[in-house]
Amino acid sequence: MKKSVFLGAFAATSLVAGLAQAQSTLETVQSRGELNCGVSTGLAGFSAPDGNGVWQGFDVAFCRAVAAAVLQDPMAVNFVPTTGQTRFSALASGEVDVLARNTTWTFSRDVDLNFTFVGTNYYDGQGFMVTRDLGVSSALELDGATVCIQTGTTTELNLADYFRVNGMAYEPVPIETNAEAQQQYLAGACDVYTTDVSGLAATRASFASPSDHVILPEVISKEPLGPAVRHGDDQWGDIVQWTLFALIAAEELGVTSANIDEMKAGTDNPEINRMLGSEGDLGSMFGLDSEWAVRAIAAAGNYGEIFSATIGEQTPIGLARGLNAQWTQGGLLYAPPFR
Repeated sequence: MKKSVFLGAFAATSLVAGLAQAQSTLETVQSRGELNCGVSTGLAGFSAPDGNGVWQGFDVAFCRAVAAAVLQDPMAVNFVPTTGQTRFSALASGEVDVLARNTTWTFSRDVDLNFTFVGTNYYDGQGFMVTRDLGVSSALELDGATVCIQTGTTTELNLADYFRVNGMAYEPVPIETNAEAQQQYLAGACDVYTTDVSGLAATRASFASPSDHVILPEVISKEPLGPAVRHGDDQWGDIVQWTLFALIAAEELGVTSANIDEMKAGTDNPEINRMLGSEGDLGSMFGLDSEWAVRAIAAAGNYGEIFSATIGEQTPIGLARGLNAQWTQGGLLYAPPFR
């Protein structure tokens, strides 16, 4: 999308965002007593309401960790569903305090839209899903296919580039939400659904007969997904960022939801002690108390616990850790030191 379009989309919210800086985001959230967290409109395993209307999932757990750190209550979250088109205006305008949905960190989103991506919480890549009876085993066999694709996403340009480079043609079928994509794909309005592989796995798991659908082997892009906040409030950016790092570091250091009450009293590992607040006072450096990380980790567990419970191999989503394993296990997850 051209810069002029970006500017047009966000000019109307610039005044609101500017006024919001009169009060820090932390102060705003604490005075409100609730964290406004932008999530997807519904993606199984990542963010979707359960049968009782309670939001659950990988991204939801992160929102609850931030709320626990800041408000001492992991349930003090207002989940705001956003589409690929509305997510950025929701963040820019102040409608949400943090965007925690399957959003790729890119140059233009970081620099031109004035957002800060606080880290990568899921390393992903774009793929393709087809029905098994289509008889296709490779994306290179998709010449002339109709493709369901969500508008306002990085997948649009990736798709165009991939087909162009490989001398293939396709007919796009634009859709707004994952629910619409499922409906169109299952109705046969498109031969292929393309999005991040994690999203394809989540979508397939929700089908009545998941085995009738195949995720093709090609991964055609890098999609570092992560939470984002607005530029201009470094204190809030630090809080959201180090909450993510606390979840990652906790897994590496062996701190879990089961043992955290014991470990917060003090251990032989100085880094654990600093992170959990039994030594030093890191929390005061960004306006929180010494047990902010204890509450964040206790909310839903460390990164590994959250992954395993929401999208891991033992869930219907069935995702392996892969690149999202700890750096000590051959993955890319790596938290800076708590010191």
